[in-house]
Amino acid sequence: MRGRHLAAVVALAVSATLALAGCSSEPLADQYKAGSGKNYVAGDGTVTEIAQKDRAAAVEFSGTTESGDPFSSADQAGQVMVVNFWYAACAPCRAEAGDLEKINKEFGGKGATFVGVNVRDQAATAASFEQTYSVGYPSIIDAQTGSVQLAFAGTVPPNAVPTTLVLDAKHRVAARILGQLQSPDILETLVRDTIAETD
Repeated sequence: MRGRHLAAVVALAVSATLALAGCSSEPLADQYKAGSGKNYVAGDGTVTEIAQKDRAAAVEFSGTTESGDPFSSADQAGQVMVVNFWYAACAPCRAEAGDLEKINKEFGGKGATFVGVNVRDQAATAASFEQTYSVGYPSIIDAQTGSVQLAFAGTVPPNAVPTTLVLDAKHRVAARILGQLQSPDILETLVRDTIAETD
């Protein structure tokens, strides 16, 4: 009898623990389950910075841009890279496009390179978006292969759209903005600080 009573108590405790776990909130999972029809999972703008000593190995990636040109991270050796994951129907992507281009103009050719990674569209749609929002940097069309997204999966994965990553001069992930850029000053500071780093 004592054994059965103990088993029942343990089972009750496990059930209670699972019930409590089910009550905890994970914003990205909640958005996915909500089925709101907005067709993207938005981050909350959280900024994650990674100290130089804690950064994972360099990330290498390549692909074809919306204009049909090849793009390879290897060709940007020694440059800080800003990598923005986006697609045209994503409202936060549209909202932050102007800020990203402003920072691209500020740092382009001055130690940093910008590249977009379009995760859903065909080249023509991406090109139309870039023309509409005056985006001056290229975007890799990653919808078919997912190879660029996969390249980052083992380090700091882009779990929401948009996501912006700052890679240091060795192309290690130095920072991630999960969701829409809340202020251009945030990314501007991240890029400037990463350019200024010395090992």
